[in-house]
Amino acid sequence: MKISAIIPAYNSAAFIAQAITSILKQSYPVYEIIVVDDGSSDDTLAVIKSLSGNILYHKQENLGPAAARNQGIKMASGQWIAFLDADDQWTPDKIKKQLTILARYPELQLLAGDMAEINEDNTLLTPSVLAKHQLLAGFLKDQGRPITNALAKLLDKNFIPTGTVLVRKDTLLAVGMFNETIHYGEDLELWAKIAAYYPMTCLPEILMLRRLHSHNATKASALMLTDSVKVMQALRQFISVPLLQQGLKPDRLVADAYTAVAYWHFNLKDYQQARQAAVASLGEMLTTRALVYGLASCLPARCIRVLKQLNSAVLGS
Repeated sequence: MKISAIIPAYNSAAFIAQAITSILKQSYPVYEIIVVDDGSSDDTLAVIKSLSGNILYHKQENLGPAAARNQGIKMASGQWIAFLDADDQWTPDKIKKQLTILARYPELQLLAGDMAEINEDNTLLTPSVLAKHQLLAGFLKDQGRPITNALAKLLDKNFIPTGTVLVRKDTLLAVGMFNETIHYGEDLELWAKIAAYYPMTCLPEILMLRRLHSHNATKASALMLTDSVKVMQALRQFISVPLLQQGLKPDRLVADAYTAVAYWHFNLKDYQQARQAAVASLGEMLTTRALVYGLASCLPARCIRVLKQLNSAVLGS
């Protein structure tokens, strides 16, 4: 079986050697490593040239990780695709463990797994991200079997770290690869489209070490929340029937995403933006939360302060 590993890279000279080495040292060999340099201005290329192995290099203008991964998919000659970010590492038996499960359940089209978190010095910070989010027990019961109602579970909590994924190339092409118009959550949108039509699983084993550092710290932002609206709108457009089949209301998903934007702006005292997001949410579906934020954001600032103080007093009592 030919496996292509794809690494999107942007100014990744500090860590990419460790990432590539973790692929080269796999107990089951990967056929090729494709590094898509997304407009780096540092010594990323020099580091790659210093390494041996079947490493393909492609440089493009800075278009974002979704576009970089899509370019790698197009270049890949393997039937199966694996992903790894340039500052992360695979564990030595990552591919072998996934292929063992695939031999047991050959219908699987995507296999993910657990990951640990490390810092810049490779010190362990989080032994299991699945355990951190109270998801490990469920996947221990599954033991690699195809996940029942994977789409609903995925949209409740994204359990797929991109760097653990092993997926059929044909499946990626069939669902349209990564959505390059979405900058935050494009991975969730892709996994959800796959989960709607194809069997997938998540192994309760550490397959990747994710490095946490100042440049990749994920912080909530209005842009992230706005992109979550785009994700839910895209899913409503492309997989509304599977969503309904698994008990999810597409309009409610979009409405709740808008409500999250309203909540964010309301807490920042940006009441005009909060009101606009709440109105957009109510345009999708009438919900109590959106109605509350919409009405509250119309009140004078002094009234809002009083209401917040009362709410804090009630919650604190």
